[in-house]
Amino acid sequence: MQFAIVCLDKPDHLPVRVENRPAHLEHLKAHAAQILIAGPLLSDDGQSPVGSLLIMEFADGEAARKFAEGDPYAKAGLFKSVNICPYRKVFPA
Repeated sequence: MQFAIVCLDKPDHLPVRVENRPAHLEHLKAHAAQILIAGPLLSDDGQSPVGSLLIMEFADGEAARKFAEGDPYAKAGLFKSVNICPYRKVFPA
């Protein structure tokens, strides 16, 4: 089952993101087979990261939650919110 994971950063936490990025990327690499798409959400200037968007395959919502909780960004307290919801791609087919 596919899940969308939308994480929004706390204000003024760019240093936390930068410091934990290498560990975050290792976490993603360890789950690469499950990732359909992943990347940062950007501010209006199109430059500064303000969050993360991942669309991934998991057996169930509990597995998606465990993945999100295990992200080094989450462990470092970067996110002000994390929303996980089932997702289905319909277009393009």
